[in-house]
Amino acid sequence: MKELTLVVMAAGMGSRFGGLKQITPVDEDGNFIIDYSIYDAIKAGFQKVVFVIKEENYEIFYNTIGKRIEKKIKVEYAFQKLENIPIPIKIPETRVKPWGTLHAILTAKEKINGPFAVINADDFYGFQSYQIVSQFLNHTNKNHIAVPYPFQSVDSKYGFVKRGVFYFENDNVTDIIECDIGYENNKVIAKPSNGSTPFEIKKDHPVSMNIFGFQQHIINEFELYFRNFLKENQKDLESIECFLPECIKQAIQQQKITLKYQMSTGKWLGMTYQDDLKLVKKELKKLKDQGEYPTHLWQ
Repeated sequence: MKELTLVVMAAGMGSRFGGLKQITPVDEDGNFIIDYSIYDAIKAGFQKVVFVIKEENYEIFYNTIGKRIEKKIKVEYAFQKLENIPIPIKIPETRVKPWGTLHAILTAKEKINGPFAVINADDFYGFQSYQIVSQFLNHTNKNHIAVPYPFQSVDSKYGFVKRGVFYFENDNVTDIIECDIGYENNKVIAKPSNGSTPFEIKKDHPVSMNIFGFQQHIINEFELYFRNFLKENQKDLESIECFLPECIKQAIQQQKITLKYQMSTGKWLGMTYQDDLKLVKKELKKLKDQGEYPTHLWQ
């Protein structure tokens, strides 16, 4: 068996949620969504987790999630910093946000020593998704995998959400369009992040929730893409973000990688808005009542 690493992207600010949602308790024991992610990943065979966080949040991460899981799995931290970039550019003084999800993964590259999975810290994916990734990575040294969900399973009642719209041919991903997606006039409307024309999708259309399984060599493609991204966008350094799906999309279209996929039929939960928190707590309690998780997660 290979040593599998889980990279957890936890440096986002949670602007629409209104706080540091990665460490918002979601059950009576004070566990976070991250706790459930790590629990499922361990069960699926992952041996190490790398948290990508802001350096100023290290103490609070360690004293909460880190301390209670370090006896269950190897834990490491990577700090996502604005100045940690591959080319010399002048960063706007007013820039606060990190450079995006691709930069988050590159922040952790020195701590990745083999195949790895990537997830968002504030999404509950369910055991099935980790099992899909683990089984795939343990049986191939070449290709990569995505685990999409039908949009109706990952929407929010309270507004638009960021998702990547997937397109496929056979069992290969052929395109990913990063969008804000939500309901307008009883239709599901996807508004591309690049400002192109919005389009309608079906409620069950597969979308990305940023859960992927990668071979280690893909990091070379990530580094090249991020370097070029910064060079090409030096006039927009105030607000640009480098999205993982956009990088993957280009690598697919240039036939540099093959990205397989397997749809998840499991439960997804997330907190884009404050009002989502109540539903997350309710659904996790229901899963515990059904025996999917122990009453006390880490006992």
